[in-house]
Order: sequence, then structure tokens, then C-alpha cells
Amino acid sequence: MSAANLYEVIRAPRVSEKTARLQEVSNQYVFEIAKTATKADVKAAVETIFSVKVEAVNVVNVKGKSKAFRNRQGSRNDWRKAYVTLAEGQAIDVMTVSA
Repeated sequence: MSAANLYEVIRAPRVSEKTARLQEVSNQYVFEIAKTATKADVKAAVETIFSVKVEAVNVVNVKGKSKAFRNRQGSRNDWRKAYVTLAEGQAIDVMTVSA
């Protein structure tokens, strides 16, 4: 997998209170990924980009919300996220990541 392809699989880290708690408690990190990415693609990309050992990857499809704007109905796009569990002693500093 080429370097450009790695950054197409992993689009951006998701940073929120929930993900910060996951990092502290269970050493899990959350990334927004491509719709076509598989668990194996995500594992290979994270291990290559961040030089860490990945134990597990869980993938979730997130449905876009329906929104109204000036009496017109619309919806946000569907997207996909991955919960990546790292091995003991491994860590990623998501605040300095620039994807």
C-alpha cells in the first residue's frame, strides 16, 4: 500500500470527550475512514503511519442526520469510523497528527 493510499484510508482522528475517555480507559483511538476501507486496510494504515502495534479494529457506519434549512429538507452525508485498539504500552498523540 502506497503512502498516498494510506492517507485515503484514514481521513482524520475523531477527538471528543468520549474518545478521550476511551484513550485513557481502554487504549482505543477513533478515526474517520473511507467508506470502502476494510478492517485489514485500517490496521495496516495505522501500523504504518504511526509505527504502533494494533490489536483490534471495530468499524461503525454512521448515518447522516436529516436537516432543514430555509424550508428545504436535506441530509448530511453518511460516513464511517473505526475504533482501533492498540497493544499495551503503545500510544498515539492525536492532537499533533496532521492528516
